[in-house]
Amino acid sequence: MSQAQSRSVSVDDTGVRRQLADGSEESVTWSELSSVVIRVIPEGPWKEDVFLMLAGSDGTGTAIPSGDPAADALIERLQALPGFDNDKFIEAMTTDADEAYVVWRKDSSAN
Repeated sequence: MSQAQSRSVSVDDTGVRRQLADGSEESVTWSELSSVVIRVIPEGPWKEDVFLMLAGSDGTGTAIPSGDPAADALIERLQALPGFDNDKFIEAMTTDADEAYVVWRKDSSAN
């Protein structure tokens, strides 16, 4: 499995963009965001092991390592989403289980 290294992550009023080292870009807009999953991969203390997985209803998405400098701003933004499951988020950020935690999903009746 290849490790896609971030060159930069930006969080703004439009959405989230992750520029990869190979020059490609992953992104999702706030308007298209359909779910947020915290993916925990027990790699030990020296490797990135928690990822914020953002999926768009249009098939776009990105995975932001929780150790990225932009992650704090992203987490603040995500926690403001209506219905964000903060308890599950805290559990995901403090576990070492190999698991995926769905912490937010767009209300299907809101479309």
